[in-house]
Amino acid sequence: MKSQDIRKAYLQFFESKGHLIVPSAPIVLKDDPTLMFNNSGMAQFKEYFLGNATPKSNRITDTQKCLRVSGKHNDLEDVGFDTYHHTMFEMLGNWSFGDYFKKEALPWAWEFLTDVLKLDKDRLYVSVFEGNEAENVPFDQDAFDIWKQFVPEDRIILGNKKDNFWEMGDQGPCGPCSEIHIDLRTDEERAAVSGFSLVNEDHPQVVEIWNNVFMEFNRKADGSLEKLPAQHVDTGMGFERLCMAMQDVTSNYDTDVFTPLIAKVEQITGLKYTSNEIKNVSEEQNKTNIAIRVIVDHVRAVAFAIADGQLPSNTGAGYVIRRILRRAIRYGFTFLDTKEPFIFELVAVLADQMGEFFPEIKKQQTLVTNVIREEEASFLRTLDQGLQLLDKVIAETSGKEVNGAKAFELYDTFGFPIDLTALILRERCFSLDEAGFDKAMQEQKSRSRAASEVSTDDWEILVEGNTETFVGYDQVENEVKITRIRKVDSKKDGVLYQIVLDATPFYPEGGGQVGDKGTLVSANETIEIIDTKKENNLILHFTKKLPENVNANFIAKVNTDLRGLSAKNHSATHLMHLALRTILGTHVEQKGSLVNPNNLRFDFSHFSKVTEDELQQVEDFVNARIQEQLPLIERRNIPIQQALDEGAMALFGEKYGDNVRAIKFGNSMELCGGIHVNNTADIWNFKIVSEGAVAAGIRRIEAITSDAVKQFYASQETLLGEIKATLKNPQDVLKSVISLQEENAKIKKEMEQLLKDKIDGLKNNLVSEFKEVNGINFLAKQVNLSMGATKDLAMAIGSSKPNSFVFLASIEDNAPNIHCYISKELVAQKSLNAGNVIRELGKLIDGNGGGQPFFASGKGKNVAGIAGALDKVIEYVQ
Repeated sequence: MKSQDIRKAYLQFFESKGHLIVPSAPIVLKDDPTLMFNNSGMAQFKEYFLGNATPKSNRITDTQKCLRVSGKHNDLEDVGFDTYHHTMFEMLGNWSFGDYFKKEALPWAWEFLTDVLKLDKDRLYVSVFEGNEAENVPFDQDAFDIWKQFVPEDRIILGNKKDNFWEMGDQGPCGPCSEIHIDLRTDEERAAVSGFSLVNEDHPQVVEIWNNVFMEFNRKADGSLEKLPAQHVDTGMGFERLCMAMQDVTSNYDTDVFTPLIAKVEQITGLKYTSNEIKNVSEEQNKTNIAIRVIVDHVRAVAFAIADGQLPSNTGAGYVIRRILRRAIRYGFTFLDTKEPFIFELVAVLADQMGEFFPEIKKQQTLVTNVIREEEASFLRTLDQGLQLLDKVIAETSGKEVNGAKAFELYDTFGFPIDLTALILRERCFSLDEAGFDKAMQEQKSRSRAASEVSTDDWEILVEGNTETFVGYDQVENEVKITRIRKVDSKKDGVLYQIVLDATPFYPEGGGQVGDKGTLVSANETIEIIDTKKENNLILHFTKKLPENVNANFIAKVNTDLRGLSAKNHSATHLMHLALRTILGTHVEQKGSLVNPNNLRFDFSHFSKVTEDELQQVEDFVNARIQEQLPLIERRNIPIQQALDEGAMALFGEKYGDNVRAIKFGNSMELCGGIHVNNTADIWNFKIVSEGAVAAGIRRIEAITSDAVKQFYASQETLLGEIKATLKNPQDVLKSVISLQEENAKIKKEMEQLLKDKIDGLKNNLVSEFKEVNGINFLAKQVNLSMGATKDLAMAIGSSKPNSFVFLASIEDNAPNIHCYISKELVAQKSLNAGNVIRELGKLIDGNGGGQPFFASGKGKNVAGIAGALDKVIEYVQ
């Protein structure tokens, strides 16, 4: 069966068992601070397991895009070296939320694998939880008894807590699980060694394909377990591994999930990939195979992350995506000899292959392609720069071992991969101080971990039942009760408390808009709410202290000044989105936004700089809509398809339910959960303050509205007044500035001519001061010129005589600088290197520098060191 058919067969099977098929959630998570990415099929359903929301069906099936590259589940460094780990993979899942349990889930799994897919029953092994006395969790007798109906007891494995008790993290829903493993070895291998002994032993052909998790417990902050109010089923089957089993191959990469991508890499590079069936390949071929596996795996992860709204960046989730892509580029650079961008060409293959089931990759294909191409070009430049920096490190190394801290600086500051550093050092007969590198890496990790460490207590439930609601669209002040509280201790923010209210008017951060601030007021005290966020469908209010009486009645009061300013910026963002699509074209799509009381930031797809004229048109368009005094038309809880049919814009990377909220101002209509003005007139005015690139094909506009525009114009007026005063209050300020510019240009030209004449005069005088040393024309001198002029003089003097070695020093702005010119024939004949001269003598002026073998420059801090440098340079020619 082809992969597309296997996926369809799975979903149709569980649809026949009363399950609702739902689409994959975005790979990037928005409102779960414990996870950067969806790392399992259950992540998008966490709120249902926790009881914070009600699913649209108690039986659901799907295939979920998962990414395991951070936190507890991190397979990144294994990818490529084996044939079954991946960064991004699909998890086929069927879910029961308080409905069916083990007696349905396990027989259905067996039925699908053996009756529908016709997998060989003799190759299948199952496992059940053996129990854990310390946790007071018994042996899973129910699962064992069910499996005995289908599987001989000698193929039922008793698994320990590590293998057969599944947990999403340190806290939260968990329970025993029952896995299904398949033995894909040859008959001869199976006869020689039982598959039973190879289960969970990381054998590449004896692999887990399905895990049935029975959510029965909640892991508390103190490590103890408590029973959940309802029992759930959470199953996950590795799609790529299932394809391997169904297509009679022994590697995920030999399935049609990966072979089209591999074929494209072969076409581009001219190299061949050998399948897992071919044994005893050469070391060179093995390196090629690993590199190709890395590239075809990583392009899937990066492409889908970008398509789901996460662009590569230097922080957080964006940094993880950039790191995955750079790992792929580096393997191509080192082992496939690719020195130009090429990975972006795989996106078209991926879109054709997966676009039917995951339409987001098809819709965002142009963006994904351009972003990857630009990231490749940028990192290849970094690699080139890193090679030069590594040359410098090697040149400064005494002995044959390169300092580990220096190598870490290359890795940390410039992104130069450590394994590439080690490879180049080996080629040049140097070794790497690995202990020093590991120490520097560990120190950085410790600093990072300390800065981000967070411990969270269990919720203290004050009001039983899922009673929390949001009333903030209609109210900014409301009588409330606290339903639950939790303490959070963060190294970064200190001790904070999270409070959940039964009917909150506070808007939680989302859709680019920051969370509300305000107060909780009781008869006896006032508690400040410093932020509001959403986590697993709960609205969390952050405070620095708890009320003395948490059971009291409170009035929740939103800070309406701050909310009002945010609302103006949010509504202006919608109007600007329409303006950009009207003026630049309908290819413009929102790719990210930030809305707060001070300003707004809007990222959008566009492949060239927005001109000043276009920016003015956008500004005029938005202000015209403000002048039209368009009323807010808000429609809550309408079917998403109806909203889209009526022209509503769905935004990049957002997850929408079946029913949505639509916001309309005139012709602007978007799906949005944020806070808005009642009329565009409330915005008062809109002003763009900057426009620039964020990534390939992504531009960013920053703008202001309302009071910020008034302050902007006031500051501009003040600045103009200061300029007029400086120019002695001319009648025509612009004419005076133009006159100054013309005068300045004239003086600059005259200065350049005077400097040229001075350099020519100095050159003629200094040429006569050359001394012959060992057949070399040598000159070392301090001159009274700027750094740039001294460089020009060194070049001019050096090129005037054959076999010349010129060393000049000067002082500019109390900082010493040095320059070295060596004739190219000396560089070739005597292996002299101006870069080495400058690096060594730069130490005497407390500085550094570098350049090419025939010319180099440096700058320092110690003026007194010039004399020593002039004395010492003679040693190089002697």
